Amino acid sequence: MKVLHLDTNHELLINQLNNLGFTNHEDYSSSKESVEAIISEYDGIVIRSRFTIDKQFLDAATNLKFIGRVGAGLENIDCDYAKSKGVYLISAPEGNRNAVGEHALGMLLSLFNKLNKADAEVRNGKWLREENRGIELDSRTVGLIGYGNMGKAFAKKLRGFNVEVLCYDIKDNVGDENAKQVSLKEFQQRVDVVSLHTPQTPLTLGMVNSEFINQFKKPFWLINTARGKSVVTSDLVSALKTGKILGAGLDVLEYEKASFESLFSTEMPEAFRYLIKAENVLLSPHVAGWTLESKEKLAQTIVDKIKAKFY
Repeated sequence: MKVLHLDTNHELLINQLNNLGFTNHEDYSSSKESVEAIISEYDGIVIRSRFTIDKQFLDAATNLKFIGRVGAGLENIDCDYAKSKGVYLISAPEGNRNAVGEHALGMLLSLFNKLNKADAEVRNGKWLREENRGIELDSRTVGLIGYGNMGKAFAKKLRGFNVEVLCYDIKDNVGDENAKQVSLKEFQQRVDVVSLHTPQTPLTLGMVNSEFINQFKKPFWLINTARGKSVVTSDLVSALKTGKILGAGLDVLEYEKASFESLFSTEMPEAFRYLIKAENVLLSPHVAGWTLESKEKLAQTIVDKIKAKFY
């Protein structure tokens, strides 16, 4: 089987596929149109987020048997059409779930203890102790929206912090010893922290908007290590200004391009200008699942799944 690699990944991916007898070609720079012209020669594609695998591309890929996405989600692939053509879809949420769980916990603790604010002040010669008095996670209720690989990893990290963990998910019976599954109404009545762990789907686009935010009984903290377009940034900013949202840790942003490699192609939106100045907002560049260890784990997961299906 011939496999075309469209993004760089950990070297073990190609090395192990070579050892299994696959023929591997690498093309990390050609245009989508150029790749489309030759894709009929290949049985498999391995991609991260370089471009969208749409209907036109899939129609050109007449011999395609699988697409491996080295990441957690498949939103850059027309999954329904691919499946209708018999293409096997592979993702690797197992590969970076631990990294995401650790990043979400780090963001939450940093926000609670004002670490980003305090660090910047000390570096500028300010020694303000009372102004940087933090709050404790102990005895609070943490709510997770989406309880798959990522949500479960974060819930596991929260063990030992003496918190109650609730989860809400559109699937039934996903709760476990680390999180109790509840209705959305109960979730919104009880939580102090909301952490998003959902894929990008029509249901999650713009999910966290003013109407959703205002249904929560208490002011809460928001963590988003999932997908940026799940949060309406202007509504988040409004809630930060009123205190309905006490602070936010955002690894992803509504304004990201599909490739995730750069943020803006136009002028910086007004809502984002607010976020970058807000002392109760912590930002990172879509790196929650982007550790040295996860790079290897993601690649290994893809190899293992290809091997299980085709070898």
